Amino acid sequence: MTMRNPVHPGEIIREECLKPLGLSITEGAKALGISRKVLSEIVNGRAGVSALMAFRLAKAFGSTPEVWGGIQLDYDLAQARKQAKTLKVARVEAPLS
Repeated sequence: MTMRNPVHPGEIIREECLKPLGLSITEGAKALGISRKVLSEIVNGRAGVSALMAFRLAKAFGSTPEVWGGIQLDYDLAQARKQAKTLKVARVEAPLS
């Protein structure tokens, strides 16, 4: 079943990972081995979770990279779905032999 409005993975990182552990953005970034700016951009929905970041999140907070990647993909597809009807694309058919 497709979620119509999945949350950005940054919201999950903030609410399910950082807050329960009492971690600030700075502390979370240090644990992940990234800059505070990068984590802040993800948590605030201005950047997404890359494949490498999915591995970092899995190592730091549990779960698997596939789960983190899936959360990002669900979010990206929901955003794209909002624009899909306006795409001007021609259907390509195989030539008749």
